[in-house]
Amino acid sequence: MPVYVYETIPQSDADFPLTFELRQSMSEARLTAHPDTGVPVRRILSGGLATFTGGAAGASSSRGPTFGGGGCGAGCGCAS
Repeated sequence: MPVYVYETIPQSDADFPLTFELRQSMSEARLTAHPDTGVPVRRILSGGLATFTGGAAGASSSRGPTFGGGGCGAGCGCAS
């Protein structure tokens, strides 16, 4: 199950948003209120996990070679 990041929506200029994480199923509806306090919340975007597989590094296309993962494996773009 993914972990989502939420923040409270400040109700006045004196309030600051507070963030918290919540593990939810992808099929669950997003929260609209903090589960403990009832303060309105919004889900915010956060970093994710990307998985790269196969031989994409150093591959060529019709526009030329790709850089940033060349043949030497150092990420220098030499495509050796």
